[in-house]
Amino acid sequence: MSANVTIVIPARFASQRYPGKPLAELTGCTGEAKSLIRRSWEAAQRVSGVSRVLVATDSPEIVEASTAFGAEVIDTSSSCRNGTERCAEVLEGLSEEPDLVVNLQGDAPLTPAWFVEGLIEAMLADPDLAVATPVVRVGRDLHAKLEADERKGIVGGTFAVATAAGRAHYFSKRMIPHFDIGRIDGDQLPLFLHIGLYAYRPAALRAYAAAQPSELEQLEGLEQLRFLDLGMPIRIVEVASPDWEIWELNNPSDIPHIEKALQIMGVE
Repeated sequence: MSANVTIVIPARFASQRYPGKPLAELTGCTGEAKSLIRRSWEAAQRVSGVSRVLVATDSPEIVEASTAFGAEVIDTSSSCRNGTERCAEVLEGLSEEPDLVVNLQGDAPLTPAWFVEGLIEAMLADPDLAVATPVVRVGRDLHAKLEADERKGIVGGTFAVATAAGRAHYFSKRMIPHFDIGRIDGDQLPLFLHIGLYAYRPAALRAYAAAQPSELEQLEGLEQLRFLDLGMPIRIVEVASPDWEIWELNNPSDIPHIEKALQIMGVE
């Protein structure tokens, strides 16, 4: 089933945790350094079944850098409080409304194409779904690294807990749920790392933009919690883990992890 799918890459220069991070350079497998925003755009270009890829920003620096490498850029207002609001603003400015809007956040350049394609497939298979987002199951090695970061006060990821039917209970920057790892056999743990990626129907974006930020959204710093507080369920889609570790660029210390993954991916 074909559909009009638009990927929006929201990006802002004035990140509180890492100012200017969309222009931070990451070295690929050939030794070439490219900006974070360019690598996120290139990740979006690898997704099949997409009609359009847009960079959405209020930053002249990001507009200039993105235009230079050939991206289509939409200038959005500085009043957008997060990427979902920026996607909603982009939606209102499009001459043709897409069937789905995919938010591939500008700090997640390691997102495999099949993550996005899995979300699109899930949304098209169930017209009643308003929002969907992917997770990967965490293995022991990644758990140890995330736990070490947490002890240092470093935010190493976002975690999701879902019902048996795949609807989100909650998202947190703390590792949830709590469990005793010593009582679990095998490598795969009951811990799901949330990926910075969403698929929305236009109506869901409009409802989100019309609402005020919720208390939990502001406390956790997680935009998706507004949907849950509005009573709009989020479908959690478990996707197959790639051969590389998924790291978002939240802190300068994340750069070596991302560059290692780019090596494994064979991305120039």
